[in-house]
Amino acid sequence: MSINRLALYHVETLLLIDRLGGFSAAAARLNTSQPTISARVREVEAQLGLTLFRREGRKMRLTPAGRRLVEKLAPLWDDVQSVLGAESGMAGMAGVIRIGAGEIAAASCLPSFLSALTTDMPALSYRLEIDLTASMFARLLTGDIDMAFTAGPLAHPAIQTRQIGSAPLSWLASPDVAARWQARGETPPPVWSLSEQSPLFQLMREALHQSGMGTAPINLCNNVRTIIDILAAGGGVALAPTAMAEEALRAGVLTTLADMVPPPSLPFNVAVRASETDTLVQDVFRRAEKLRIT
Repeated sequence: MSINRLALYHVETLLLIDRLGGFSAAAARLNTSQPTISARVREVEAQLGLTLFRREGRKMRLTPAGRRLVEKLAPLWDDVQSVLGAESGMAGMAGVIRIGAGEIAAASCLPSFLSALTTDMPALSYRLEIDLTASMFARLLTGDIDMAFTAGPLAHPAIQTRQIGSAPLSWLASPDVAARWQARGETPPPVWSLSEQSPLFQLMREALHQSGMGTAPINLCNNVRTIIDILAAGGGVALAPTAMAEEALRAGVLTTLADMVPPPSLPFNVAVRASETDTLVQDVFRRAEKLRIT
């Protein structure tokens, strides 16, 4: 049977649908539309006379014939990617890399990291989303993002991680609020934190109890910068990355709470799916491993 109408992008499309778990995820990686992905699959099926995918709930699963084809094509595609990457020094490789990052990572190492990537890999496009660790973890597992920079421990058999440093934390407040807090009055100032799913929230709760302040009211906000602004306006206290408050500390707008139990530093990791074989994602991951958040 002739396969003259099949091209490399057909092979790439099939493999991405399988690896990422759906047509929409493959479309996002390839920076195209879901109808285009569906059309490519139909073209392959028409040429080969096979049904390659079937729908199971919201997922598209390979049929036995589709699985057999993908298993044979996967090592061939990896070889093609390696050859093209070696010939171009990765500079000519094109695609879209979707990166999820926590706010602290985005404010520290990511700007210079992405700047270096755009210089070394000018044909690549990047989709950067700032989110909380719990959300990024779920989206990484489902293939909605290719890589995540996460705070706190992250352990799952389907996820490969590398620690890239840690961020020192401090208890912060305005000088006036700090004085009220340390006086241990009947009504302590409110505590601000990220969501209950955040590793920062867990560290904050533990430190409050260890310091005998477990009854302090807790307010939640999904943005550390906003929390720091609230503190500077006298709105409460918070456990926050010291580096993100350096300017306010130098200006005397914020101060540290010396009587609180010193918290541990917050570890940071870069993560990809353990099953990830895409050459582009692997190369960006290897570069990200060398980052250091301090």
